[in-house]
Amino acid sequence: MKPGASPEPSVAPARMPFPFRLWAAVAIMCLLAFSAHWRDYRINFTPSEPLGLWRIYPLDRPVAVGDLVFICPRPSAETQDAKARGYFRPGPCQGDYAPLIKKVVAVAGQRVDVESTVTVDGQALAFSDVRAFDGKGRGLRPAASGTVPTGSVFVHSSFPGSFDSRYFGPLPVEGILGLAEEILTYAP
Repeated sequence: MKPGASPEPSVAPARMPFPFRLWAAVAIMCLLAFSAHWRDYRINFTPSEPLGLWRIYPLDRPVAVGDLVFICPRPSAETQDAKARGYFRPGPCQGDYAPLIKKVVAVAGQRVDVESTVTVDGQALAFSDVRAFDGKGRGLRPAASGTVPTGSVFVHSSFPGSFDSRYFGPLPVEGILGLAEEILTYAP
């Protein structure tokens, strides 16, 4: 300060509005609570299932039709192409894939036919149209029809643009991390 100059008035720091402070406090508490069990939680950024926070719940019984699961895709030509196209995010699964959230629609021994739609044991699967092109006009190839092999499951999402077993075929049961449980989600 120059000699003879009057001191500058001190300015109190601006306070954040109460709703923002409350939201920030809740967010911090949630992060702390989940950090203890972070490996059991995933954030879904894809529209195949509602966006948001999900929990991997242990599966302590054999997988069954209707189970909504977290499952790791197996590295294959189809899944590597899907990753290059941006369908799969990087993550902890073999091949640097993030686990998928999909519904089990067929288990070992069931017949799955992939044509213009999917049928399981002769019954049409709802919301299972097989597309020839993705949203950017790139070609898609359907998986081969057949019986789901022992130790495998056929997974599906009702989201029209989902990349699931319609295109990459059955996945090994050992790739299932657990059941998918919604915690805090939003379905746009």
